[in-house]
Amino acid sequence: MILNRLLWRGFTKRCAVCGQRRIFRKWFTMLERCPRCNLRFERIDGHLTGALGINTVVSIVVVLVVGVFGGVLTYPDLPLAPLVTSITLVAAVFPILFYPFSKTIWTAIDLRMRPLEPGETEPGFGDWMKAHPDS
Repeated sequence: MILNRLLWRGFTKRCAVCGQRRIFRKWFTMLERCPRCNLRFERIDGHLTGALGINTVVSIVVVLVVGVFGGVLTYPDLPLAPLVTSITLVAAVFPILFYPFSKTIWTAIDLRMRPLEPGETEPGFGDWMKAHPDS
């Protein structure tokens, strides 16, 4: 239950603890802290390296899916130029579009792996996580 809620909030670009929507200043710039619950998004040094990893892995999977489906749909007459162009376009655009989502998804995963410690949020926030620590 906790993981589902955390991941849902991550996939919808929200704060994993309180669900706040406005946590980005610009497309690439995440606020340092959640304006509602005061969660510091970069909980430890290098925290957002995980987001970069998620972005890379998901982007590679999406590029592979586009390539495989493009090949399967056009087999046996593979139109090489359009196929390579579409794969290149997806490889260039998808990571940029997915980047903010990878940050919030990683924050959600990190919160599941390293639960909130006292004082990381304003009092009262994240209590639902503490009530079900193993779910």
